[in-house]
Amino acid sequence: MTAPALSRVRPPAVAGLFYPADGAALGELCDRLLAAAAPAGPRPKALVVPHAGLVYSGPIAASAYAQVRGERAIERVILLGPAHRVYVEGVGASGATALQTPLGTVAVDESGLPPAVRPQPRAHAPEHSLEVQLPFLQRALPQARVTPLLTCEASPAEVGAVLAALWGGPETLVVISTDLSHYHPYAVARELDRATAAQVLALDEAALTPERACGAAGLAGLLWLARHKGLRPVQLDLRSSGDTAGDKARVVGYGAFAFY
Repeated sequence: MTAPALSRVRPPAVAGLFYPADGAALGELCDRLLAAAAPAGPRPKALVVPHAGLVYSGPIAASAYAQVRGERAIERVILLGPAHRVYVEGVGASGATALQTPLGTVAVDESGLPPAVRPQPRAHAPEHSLEVQLPFLQRALPQARVTPLLTCEASPAEVGAVLAALWGGPETLVVISTDLSHYHPYAVARELDRATAAQVLALDEAALTPERACGAAGLAGLLWLARHKGLRPVQLDLRSSGDTAGDKARVVGYGAFAFY
């Protein structure tokens, strides 16, 4: 008889920095942002969302999560983002059984992972690109389990193959976490981000670079798979920190996209 896996709960690393550490304040913020965003169409199969502090990117992220809010049929979210602090070779799983935020814990589902996807908890422990998505998921899809994955330099085909293995049916949602351009003047960033958005809408993963999107590897993998599966992308929002809570001298770009 196989022994049950030991419980390992990943604690929050950026509560109080990227989002409120108080559960009531965090829940109120997410609910307000989601209420201000409107669904744009039928339920998508995949979303692309930003991952900065919620004061900066929260409204843009909410425009994506509003598309799936309250969808009880979604039982699992494949959440893939870039590793900013610890290098990840290929695609790395968390090795956790649950993820904690000030709103409570989210169950982790690492079933069905391809053999090449190994637990890399050192990369997951300090990483914000997935953590900032959790409060939105807890409010929009409180019943869903999460499969947290990180990558750095994996090829589009490599990432696409991992996503394909976990693709599932209507019970599974894929969420790719990425910001767009970083620290350009507002007008320059706007043009760069418009060009990147055009690449996303054209399902053109070949032109994506980390300079255009910090989560380029994950985004390129989704575009590669979306083209093979015939998905249709829709732009939901495209703004920057200069539009939300920052100055316009050095901005970070944020985009939200849905794939049907």
